[in-house]
Amino acid sequence: MAAPLEKVLIQELNSLRQKNLYRSLRVLEGPQLSQAVFDGRSVVNLSSNNYLGLNTHPKLVQAAIDATAKYGVGSGAVRTIAGTMDIHLQLEEKIARFKQVEACVVFQSGFTANAGTVAAILSKGDVIISDELNHASIIDGCRLSRANIRIFPHRDLCALEKILQETQSLSGLKLVITDGVFSMDGDIAPLPEVIELAEEFGAIMMIDDAHASGVLGRNGRGTVDHYRMQGRVDIQVGTLSKAIGSLGGYVCGSKALIEFLYHRARPFLFSTSHPPSVAASCLAAFEVLEEEPVLIERLWENTRFFKAGLSRLGFNTGGSETPITPIIVGKGDLAMKFSDDLFQEGVFAQGIGYPTVPDVKSRIRTIVTATHSREQLQYALDVLEKVARKLSII
Repeated sequence: MAAPLEKVLIQELNSLRQKNLYRSLRVLEGPQLSQAVFDGRSVVNLSSNNYLGLNTHPKLVQAAIDATAKYGVGSGAVRTIAGTMDIHLQLEEKIARFKQVEACVVFQSGFTANAGTVAAILSKGDVIISDELNHASIIDGCRLSRANIRIFPHRDLCALEKILQETQSLSGLKLVITDGVFSMDGDIAPLPEVIELAEEFGAIMMIDDAHASGVLGRNGRGTVDHYRMQGRVDIQVGTLSKAIGSLGGYVCGSKALIEFLYHRARPFLFSTSHPPSVAASCLAAFEVLEEEPVLIERLWENTRFFKAGLSRLGFNTGGSETPITPIIVGKGDLAMKFSDDLFQEGVFAQGIGYPTVPDVKSRIRTIVTATHSREQLQYALDVLEKVARKLSII
């Protein structure tokens, strides 16, 4: 007889299978490329966050090799004991200069950067005002903080203003937080207007720029630079795991903010620091961003080409403005069938359903990169049309 936990888990898994929502992990064989091998099948890869193809860039690969030879494969400790290496500080100084802020601290992931920062600076009696489509790491950080959480409908400035008015008389800190680029819909936050409201009501302003880092702004500096809002965002979070091509997350802001996180951010305090090879590859990535702007130009050329093709075919792509382009089909089982059939035809675009998005907004999510060729993108469009017509999606 199965143990109580095992019985419950099996029931839940069987329920997913009955709803055609059960997913098996696709296994990547070889590097994460625009044309890659998953489960033994060569496919056009529209599911990677590797926006600029930096994960295989020769400069990053060589930097990782050199750092491993010099420092070894790991740091051996948390940052606050014996795990702060000179290469970690070099990376943080590099990011701070790149983002045009006083200071920066690197976390083990973008998730821990968001969750750890929100939970560190807010507490019971404070108020967090968050866009309803913010990333799960923000949601978890809000819950861990024990602050009063207020959610405003996606990009709804009137609702944001109303909440700020309603909470103005409350004691404690107020934090307004938004993604820069929203990870499931690919739209961009109306940051100037959000900042103006935060400033008007004396709230702290925080942005998660995971999907804007390396994509928006000059040389990929992100949403703040895209809107020319430097100096008006208190906390900027970014990732080293997507366009930067490696692993980790970071928080940028004032020197006081970063020193406070040294003392209170639990992921920083209780996790071993990055392997030196990771720090070195990230350092090289920021150099590439500054030296090779053509990569971002190619990313946006490919994005425009692909979006135009989807529009001609009549797909519902929501309000996407970035290389993240959802194709919304409206039912979870249909989205998974669409994804599976595309894969069999040589295109990998992951199905996304509940609880990541509401069931009625189930979709496949496509992401274009700088390294896709026009031939690959046209092939993907042709396959998308063929499968979508078979399934009566268009």
